[in-house]
Amino acid sequence: MSDLENISPVISGTVKWFDPAKGFGFVVSDLGGADILLHVNVLRNYGQSSVADGARVKLSAHETARGVQATQIHAILPPETTQNVTLDEIIGVDPAVVASAPIEPARVKWFDKSKGFGFANIFGKSDDIFLHIEVLRQSGLSDLQPGEALALRVINGQRGKMAAEVHAWETVVLKNTDAE
Repeated sequence: MSDLENISPVISGTVKWFDPAKGFGFVVSDLGGADILLHVNVLRNYGQSSVADGARVKLSAHETARGVQATQIHAILPPETTQNVTLDEIIGVDPAVVASAPIEPARVKWFDKSKGFGFANIFGKSDDIFLHIEVLRQSGLSDLQPGEALALRVINGQRGKMAAEVHAWETVVLKNTDAE
């Protein structure tokens, strides 16, 4: 058993880097020590296929012969940055308007990280919802896969409907279940 498990069953840390193409990355624990391997399957069990570099995470881990590995994600928080990136389409939109928009279930239609955007569809609706990579980063995500379940707050942007807030569907379901 590692010192990490002896101190706390839930470890807080920062994503050092994560590469969805390779299927893994590393987390630096706030407690110090060796970097924690984060495998894509652990993220998928949480309902995400990626996590942004610099995102804050709470996780459980265990020591293996190959080092410390994450076994479960408990929470992912967006990266803490000193500079907030805002989209032209969102400038002037009152944060209360975004917060008052309902959280809607959606699936990723397609997303191209190199282009920095993609589209999703709200369940039961055919309208395409624009997804910008900066909105993903603000939500702690770095990439999306076709068919991935999301929870979106949608606003009317300059060019049509766009996601102003993006969450993994499972995280919203878990929060609502915990609140009951």
